[in-house]
Amino acid sequence: MIDVRRLRAELEATKAALARKGVPGTEVERAAVLDGRHRQLASQIEDIRARIKALSKQVGSAMRDGETAKAGALREESRALGEELTAFERDATTVEAELRDAMLRLPNVPSQDAPDGDSPADNVVVRTVGYDPAHYGPHQRVPHWDVGAELKILDLERGAKISGSMFSLFSGDGATLVRALCQLALDRNADAFTEVRPPSLVHTPAMEAAGQLPKFADDAYHVERDDLWAVPTAEVPLTYMRANEILAEHELPLRLMAYTPCYRREAGAAGRDTRGLLRVHEFDKVEILSVCTAADSLALHQELLDRAAGSIAALGLPYRIVDICTGDLGQSHARSFDIEVYAPGCDMWLEASSVSWFSDYQARRAAIRYRPASGGPTQICDTLNGSALAVPRVWAALVETYRQSDGSVQIPSCLHPYFRGKTAITGSVGG
Repeated sequence: MIDVRRLRAELEATKAALARKGVPGTEVERAAVLDGRHRQLASQIEDIRARIKALSKQVGSAMRDGETAKAGALREESRALGEELTAFERDATTVEAELRDAMLRLPNVPSQDAPDGDSPADNVVVRTVGYDPAHYGPHQRVPHWDVGAELKILDLERGAKISGSMFSLFSGDGATLVRALCQLALDRNADAFTEVRPPSLVHTPAMEAAGQLPKFADDAYHVERDDLWAVPTAEVPLTYMRANEILAEHELPLRLMAYTPCYRREAGAAGRDTRGLLRVHEFDKVEILSVCTAADSLALHQELLDRAAGSIAALGLPYRIVDICTGDLGQSHARSFDIEVYAPGCDMWLEASSVSWFSDYQARRAAIRYRPASGGPTQICDTLNGSALAVPRVWAALVETYRQSDGSVQIPSCLHPYFRGKTAITGSVGG
């Protein structure tokens, strides 16, 4: 969350900054009012406690002096103050909860470098790599759901039979392709990132720390009996790994990566294109994440972006880098770049990765701090993350791009080591 002290010292500037994300000034003002009320109650509580403590000493003195009546009056005054204290503490607890909820709902302040805009239409294409619309033949203009059905490597009907719409079933070389893409991303980043296999179910505080709750509760899968959430991305457990810890500066930056299945309700998918793998409830993804100092965050953001783009380039897929405008930035994001791949069969640019800098927003929620090597008080860390490779849309773009005139799909050379000697997908037998 943002530092509540910003509301006290820079209220108008904070309102202006969050207005770039479309946040009404009234929401910021409400949080500031609640903060003021909470501090006022805390001061009153402290004053009453001091008065009760002073009265206790006076009662003891009166008793020693044999002034029983005076001691009784002082006890009565102390009792009345105790009842008043209970009421103030009850109010403070209520206000504190309201303040916390208000602060959790306020998004991160966008970077000054993020382009202004109101919607995805205002996002800025930074560069496009390898795209030539005249390059594609008719055999590549077949959508992946038809290619998958023809080769028996993608079975959307049976996926829906098992789990419902927007769940996919990969078979044969289609399933191998899923695993190969994930292993490629892990292998390409193993030089600098420590692999982690976190739990796929997490506690509520982990979701709150990453900024998934409370705003995106409707888009997440919740196991109510155990109060656990299916991870929407490995960003959630990787961020929370170091919650409530103080790191030494020499430990930074932390570089972590993880493969996990990811689960999203896609509650806002109404009216959007949900054919094939364009929008699904469950998918596999490799995430790369860094915890660092503020001074290192800019360079790390570029590193994560380069690594994510490098995996798409290694697959030989045309892609473009998109600078996300303020109106389209996520709850926790200060700056984000999307990597979109071109899928010729769908004739669409598909978001395949999002690489984001969160400044200290997530780490403040998770209480991740570091002790500066030069001494002084502990500091809140910065966090960054990116999709090293998210499978569904890359899978879709790959089978469309590499479809041959005979209907087979050529396997990119970087994936050959994971395909048991195969260099092409020619169809599965006995599906």
